[in-house]
Amino acid sequence: MSSIAWSIDKNHFKALKNHPSWGYTYWAFDIHSTMIIPNYDDVNIPREFYPLAKHILQQISKRDDIIMIMNTCSHPHEIAQYRKLFEENGIHFKYVNSNPEVETREGKYGYYEDKFYFNVLFEDKAGFNGETDWLSVAKIMKFNDIVNGTNTETK
Repeated sequence: MSSIAWSIDKNHFKALKNHPSWGYTYWAFDIHSTMIIPNYDDVNIPREFYPLAKHILQQISKRDDIIMIMNTCSHPHEIAQYRKLFEENGIHFKYVNSNPEVETREGKYGYYEDKFYFNVLFEDKAGFNGETDWLSVAKIMKFNDIVNGTNTETK
């Protein structure tokens, strides 16, 4: 099992099973080298998705048990362009670089003033490989049209 599949299983499926009152988990997604192939152009943002990424992100966006957070070091004007790109492609992020739903509470586990809370992290610097790991995501999420190669949008 890949590390991202392990994280999804442990921090999404098992977490919701153990804490059914939660109802959802938070997934943080880096942009470059994770969802989008970088172009190293300081004028035009890259817009090409990794194979499988767009369709899988669209499917994740439809789920009520996942809140998506864009986690990026992009400049504010670039973030606006990315939000538009993702929305045009049916990919919906609720927050950018924050999670105001989980706050620090005295006597409770976690201090979230300097690091926002998430359950699953898609980040190339943490080991996620945009070129290869999306298939593992499709398998653990049971997106069988992708796994079986029957989705024409992903070819």
